[in-house]
Amino acid sequence: MILPPGQGPGQNLSEAAYDQIKRDVFEFRRLPGDRFTENEVARALGMSRTPVREALNRLAQEGHLSVVARSGWMVRPLDFAMFDQLYDARIVLELAAVRRLCEQESAEALGPLRDIWLVPAASRLTDERAVAALDEQFHELLVVATGNLVMAQMHREVTERIRIIRRLDFTDAGRVTATYDEHAQVLRSILRRKADHACMLLRSHIETSKRAVRKITLHRLFLARNAGMPPLPAVPAVAAILSGRASAGATTDEPRAAAKSRRAVAATAGRAAGSAGRTGTPRPAGQPV
Repeated sequence: MILPPGQGPGQNLSEAAYDQIKRDVFEFRRLPGDRFTENEVARALGMSRTPVREALNRLAQEGHLSVVARSGWMVRPLDFAMFDQLYDARIVLELAAVRRLCEQESAEALGPLRDIWLVPAASRLTDERAVAALDEQFHELLVVATGNLVMAQMHREVTERIRIIRRLDFTDAGRVTATYDEHAQVLRSILRRKADHACMLLRSHIETSKRAVRKITLHRLFLARNAGMPPLPAVPAVAAILSGRASAGATTDEPRAAAKSRRAVAATAGRAAGSAGRTGTPRPAGQPV
């Protein structure tokens, strides 16, 4: 195997361990409060303890795990007070982005979003997981489209930290329909340069999602003890698109409609990145937006 420059076998194993443990946490195969040891994880992954320990320490720094004296590791309980603060930070960033988008001369960067969200009911996706992934991209792309890479990085970090509960918002068809309707209303207000109205709609949309997630999570965690959460579809995050890690093609099991939406998001992200470059905004080397 040829590894990327500066990445040795140990680092590669550590990254693999990190990805797998994180998926286990985010898909509720390891539930909040569950305890385990390095040896258990190492045996399950077929690795030595060293890369596993590096992965566990990294996840602890990110707030997903904690060390338990004489018991190894524990998946941290869901901290709803912290999630509330993260949602509040997200609201501040997205409202600022909406106001900047309403002030921009061109709405070209939002064109592909119209193709995804301003569609007839018959053309809407119905798969909750696919819509959950596209919903995350919608909000991230509103910030990316401003061309402010610092805001985009901050928003990406907030998104990463709330993803574990945010995906639980899409557990019924009613929420999928509401997401399409609310996104369409926000987009139309931005395109009409009605900043105050767009901000009001967006704030209400996020607050509704925050309340729904908190209610659903408690019930969903109970169910997850007997049946795990299915993984999200392979729809790349905007950050991955901008850093060149995502492929523009569809995965083998991705619905055609989702693939079309994904390509539209990629096109928007590319234009946003180019716009940021033309304005002279510095982009740290090797740093995804």
